[in-house]
Amino acid sequence: MGTKKSRARAIALVAGAVLTAATLSGCTKTDTAAGGDLLQSLKDKGTVTVGFAGEAPYSFEQNGQLTGATVALHREIFRNLGIETVEGVQTDFGALIPGLQAQRFDAVSAGMSILPERCEQAAFSEPEFMYTTALMVQKGNPLGLTDMQSIKDKGAEMAVMTGAIESDYATSLGIDATQVGSPQDGMDAVTSGRSDVFALTAISLNWLADHNPDAPVEVTESFVAEIDGKPQVGAGGTVFRTDNKDLLDAYNAELRKITSDKDKYLSIVGEFGFTEAELPDPELTTAKLCAGDI
Repeated sequence: MGTKKSRARAIALVAGAVLTAATLSGCTKTDTAAGGDLLQSLKDKGTVTVGFAGEAPYSFEQNGQLTGATVALHREIFRNLGIETVEGVQTDFGALIPGLQAQRFDAVSAGMSILPERCEQAAFSEPEFMYTTALMVQKGNPLGLTDMQSIKDKGAEMAVMTGAIESDYATSLGIDATQVGSPQDGMDAVTSGRSDVFALTAISLNWLADHNPDAPVEVTESFVAEIDGKPQVGAGGTVFRTDNKDLLDAYNAELRKITSDKDKYLSIVGEFGFTEAELPDPELTTAKLCAGDI
């Protein structure tokens, strides 16, 4: 679930515990070390705090608890690192990296797109998910929208989530899109007629539509966006502060054990609608994505 042109660049749950009001407010800094000894600090405390934006099925709150595919990965990985509890702080997607830098949380759990501009601000894990884009439109798709270019060609009113990669796509194509704070806000923009289309990752839009069966919307076939003739191959990962290399390296080592085993991977994220199609290509590395070589 990110943008190149947004100035505040940035882009759930609890391991079996209800999020407290204090945790949700995220008003204070995490009381863990900010530097290279964060991994040991988290082990000593037994808890890691992650920032999330409430984008299902990646990371979101349900019945007072944090849940989602990225959270499931985090529970598995951090437990293997000796950190038993995962707590969450919810914030707008576009405020996740600033919140991480401000030490409101220890990592970002949002399936965030790995982009060169973001790599200048924070450190990304190796890819956890591959993704494609889709469009949420009114029932019947009255404008016949199929991809980003069709939105521009039809002059459609478009909504995108602040900080999400689809906002980048819109900017690159010269589309003046309306920014919304959450997937629900995007669907509301379409159902109310304020927008003709809401663009987001296909797995998020399909989850949203499936869990709102009475909403008069439909989701198009997914696609790989093209900008200036170049396919925008997307992958997302967990985000850490740049000075937490010990934690990043340990996390990647555990992640590799999961992404190298299809059955293990699907046993963790499959219940959230993820399939083998979302399993990262081993040739698609964070180094390549950060360098813009994809």
